[in-house]
Amino acid sequence: MALEENLKTHSSKAHKEFESLLDKDFKDRKLIENEIIKAQITEITKNFIICDVKAKMEGMIPVEEFKFDDEISKLKVGSKIDVFLERVESFKGEIVISREKARRVNAWKKMEKVFESQEELTGYITGKVKGGYICTVDSLPTFMPASQIDIRPLKKIDHLMNTPIKVIATKIDKNRGNVCTSRRAVLEKSKNAEISEALKNLKEGDIVEDARVKATTDWGIFLDINGIDALLHVSDLSYGRVKKPSDMVSIGQKLKVKITKIDKKTNRVSASIKALTEDPYENLGNKYQEGKIYEGEATKVMNYGVFVKLEEGIEGLIHSSELSWSDKNIDPSKVLSPSQKIKVKIVTIDKEAKRISLSYRETLDNPWSKINDSIGQVLEVKIKSVSDKAIYAELENGLVGMIHYKEISYKENIEDIKKYKKNQIIKVKLIEIKNEKIKLSIRSLEKDPMNWFKENNKKVNDIITTKVYEVSKTGVKVAIDKEKKLISLIKKSDLAKESADARPEIFSPGNSLDAKITELDFETRKIKLSVKAAQIDEEKSLLKKFGAGATKSGATLKDIFGKALGKKKKDKKE
Repeated sequence: MALEENLKTHSSKAHKEFESLLDKDFKDRKLIENEIIKAQITEITKNFIICDVKAKMEGMIPVEEFKFDDEISKLKVGSKIDVFLERVESFKGEIVISREKARRVNAWKKMEKVFESQEELTGYITGKVKGGYICTVDSLPTFMPASQIDIRPLKKIDHLMNTPIKVIATKIDKNRGNVCTSRRAVLEKSKNAEISEALKNLKEGDIVEDARVKATTDWGIFLDINGIDALLHVSDLSYGRVKKPSDMVSIGQKLKVKITKIDKKTNRVSASIKALTEDPYENLGNKYQEGKIYEGEATKVMNYGVFVKLEEGIEGLIHSSELSWSDKNIDPSKVLSPSQKIKVKIVTIDKEAKRISLSYRETLDNPWSKINDSIGQVLEVKIKSVSDKAIYAELENGLVGMIHYKEISYKENIEDIKKYKKNQIIKVKLIEIKNEKIKLSIRSLEKDPMNWFKENNKKVNDIITTKVYEVSKTGVKVAIDKEKKLISLIKKSDLAKESADARPEIFSPGNSLDAKITELDFETRKIKLSVKAAQIDEEKSLLKKFGAGATKSGATLKDIFGKALGKKKKDKKE
């Protein structure tokens, strides 16, 4: 019994000592949560990988975390792997470790390192999202924009799904857990390397006999020169004007070109066809001179003018102002059309800028040279257009003149313009030409009512008898002549000496009014009449005639005027 008790006591003491040593050992190991630690595989089961992390108990990791890159097939008992320590002791008293999280942490560290160096990584396209794809790199999901999956847009990417591809990290944000990757950058890098190598055998000035046409655009042609992409700009196709490059070449056609520029930084190559031929502008002065007329062909009609080919490679421009003598703003398409053979006059030659200014109208008869002979003549014209204030009419020589509404009739009524229509044939008088502007008149065909003053020998300060034509708030319009073609406005302030008698409403059409001519200008056709001034003149005349001896007899001014007016009325009756 004593021996048995001694053994029990010794065993208990040994167990306590072992526990104490184990606790001390675990404390010395200092296991830190949220860190990557080394773990040794002790057992592989159907659902779990059991690992020794030198803790009180072993950790268990689901086999699903080892499926990336078929890692599960490579595992063996005794192998050491990186695991992420989440919890030293869970609420169940178990240690919590993760292979997946360890792989992600390592992937981030690696990603940060290679991002700076732009090293290539291996990734897998595992899914599609808005705007691009999910590319998994070392179990770390990254975003690859659709534009970065290939050099050229791909309609389908089935051949790239879940297969290893080379990518480069283009953007990284650890705080948000975002990484952007690009396959295109890897492909371009590889291609640029190939192009750089190929460019060693190509230099500026080289002539290539078999540059193959890959594609055409409105602004140029893309060529394949021994695997190198080159651009043949539309301006380098010919010294002449090229409408569309596609009209000159076809896809697959081989062209002879000259290498004009190689950009080593961008690997861009420029080629030219026209560089193989002599510049026709070099000897331009020997063939063409300013001021002389040459034959040409209209090639392109624009809204600002017409391009004309003088010979292959040499073109000039006829500005719209040089197309017609009659209309400087004429629509070029109404004068010339493409392929039309014409004669042109060279206005200016700019050899350095390779520009030639042409004139078409200078080859035609100039109607302005003889138009001055028609001033004062009656012409038959055709109405081209009618605006709010003027009529535009075409003369026989093609020139266009203007009839202002005031030149329609001497009444100068703007409503008269509504009587005239487009294409109507009318008679006019050409009254003025100034700065290549023709002034026409319809009313000049009639007798000028202003001549009444000359015919009746009337001038400023004369008194004339008028008839009330129209009454308004501002005054009274009166007819001077019997035909009522000569109408003038007597303002309210000029209707009478006394304000009570100067009210327009007391007058009626047909009333006779004696008025004084206070202003008469034949050039501006300005007439100014005043009843008030006539009354004042009459008073002065009566005072002078009857007032001398009347004041001695005690007669008033009223008596004098009354007597005089009575005598005047008596004389009129007799």
